[in-house]
Amino acid sequence: MADITVNETARILSEALPFLQRYDDQVIVVKYGGHAMVDPELARMFARDIVMLKVCGLNPIVVHGGGPQINKMLDKLAVKAEFREGLRVTDPETMEVVEMVLAGSINKAIVASIQQAGGRAVGISGKDGNLLIAERYIKEKTDPATGKTVKIDFGQVGEPARVNTEILHTIMKSDAIPVVAPVGVGWEGDSYNVNADTAAGAIASATGAKRLLLLTDVAGVLDKDKQLISELKIGDVPKLIAEGTITGGMIPKIESAAAVVESGVEGVIILDGRVPHSVLLELLTPHGVGTRISRSGV
Repeated sequence: MADITVNETARILSEALPFLQRYDDQVIVVKYGGHAMVDPELARMFARDIVMLKVCGLNPIVVHGGGPQINKMLDKLAVKAEFREGLRVTDPETMEVVEMVLAGSINKAIVASIQQAGGRAVGISGKDGNLLIAERYIKEKTDPATGKTVKIDFGQVGEPARVNTEILHTIMKSDAIPVVAPVGVGWEGDSYNVNADTAAGAIASATGAKRLLLLTDVAGVLDKDKQLISELKIGDVPKLIAEGTITGGMIPKIESAAAVVESGVEGVIILDGRVPHSVLLELLTPHGVGTRISRSGV
């Protein structure tokens, strides 16, 4: 029985070779969040998997979220919430808490977890080295009653305007793994809360990443029979939205992923972070556990 187990292990390792060759010395951006970040065992496995990617010659960059932790801290501090269009308004008081949680406790916990797994990690925010230059996000909406366009301001919520990758390359060349908190800096030095998916996409585009992995709490994009769509070409996206296959919160995620692919990233994967070792399964085996968006399914 022991010989069978050893042989099976050797076979699995051998089958990873073509995938290791494909991604050798390539940048892989992973947006880390959801259940994979709050479940202690999944978090431990994620850290080990990221260290393994680095040891195997890939260059992972982790960009993390932290919405639930931010909400918990705001409630604890009795910071009153204001919402517009379903989104929390980030006023200066809220921004202080956002930065404290994202760039502080969450970021350092992820760094510690990676280092506990035997890797080297450096935690930074988008403000370090002017990594993420952000501009205020203003949403435009047409008032159905008047037909006029209304501008909606969410406070210190930003969108990436420029990504300066020097600090990331410096960290990667030092054989360490960058762990990025999505806090941007404005042209005048103001702090901005940047959506983690958006920040990860901007960083993937700017670094010429081979893959962008978006860890979520869903299996991926499902068809009308609730079956996983494992491959999705960007040209199919408008049709799937129009016919109602892609709906709700998945629409902006897929549209953003398509834009990242258009920018030159070879593939974006909506990945089920609830599956143990989902990152390794997606990158180093033929058994993907999510939906891959690409130009041609490569």
